[in-house]
Amino acid sequence: MIDAALLPLQRRLLAPPGRFLAARGVRADQITLAGCVIGLAAAGAAALGLYGLALLGLIINRLADGLDGAVARISGPTDRGAFLDIALDFVFYAAFPLGFVLADPGANALAGAVLIASFILSGTSFLAFATVAAKRGMVAPAYPSKGIHYLGGLTEGAETVALFALFCLFPQTFPVLALIFAAACTVTGVTRLIAGWQSFGREPVSTQTAGGKTQVFPDENR
Repeated sequence: MIDAALLPLQRRLLAPPGRFLAARGVRADQITLAGCVIGLAAAGAAALGLYGLALLGLIINRLADGLDGAVARISGPTDRGAFLDIALDFVFYAAFPLGFVLADPGANALAGAVLIASFILSGTSFLAFATVAAKRGMVAPAYPSKGIHYLGGLTEGAETVALFALFCLFPQTFPVLALIFAAACTVTGVTRLIAGWQSFGREPVSTQTAGGKTQVFPDENR
């Protein structure tokens, strides 16, 4: 919900360290992969009940998620980098709450399962919209430099990171916080499905060349 507003500040803060790393030959993909490894280690720390260490890993993971973009803007963004960035983000978002489930299955399993299921709804609707939007050449005005089309919602990256931090600071509240956030993620997923339904309800006009002439006709699948 607030990612677009925070993005300019994030870029200003991370530009200097991004230039420092790029000048020393560090590649954006390396930062992305390292950040994912640290994020998975943070999930493991949560599973062991080491919540302070999990919080530290969360902070480093999210810092890496911003730094890889800062380096990519200097060295040049790539399709592989955009793919890794979003794919490994979703890996981390699923793994981190799983750590709390493993730490206390009796108290956290149900809420954790509901939360991860809501992440699937929100994430798949996000990626499905991005796939069709890319096919149509659509660009998200709030995220013009992103590697894929970003469709916002009630719960985005900033809100999710805040939730994970609260898990670490107040682990006993995991079931309640997880269920509340799962409800918000469900709203996000449903609104994205509605946005896709409305945005893609009419098929674009197709073109076909016949006898050296271009003919424009409505798509037969409309």
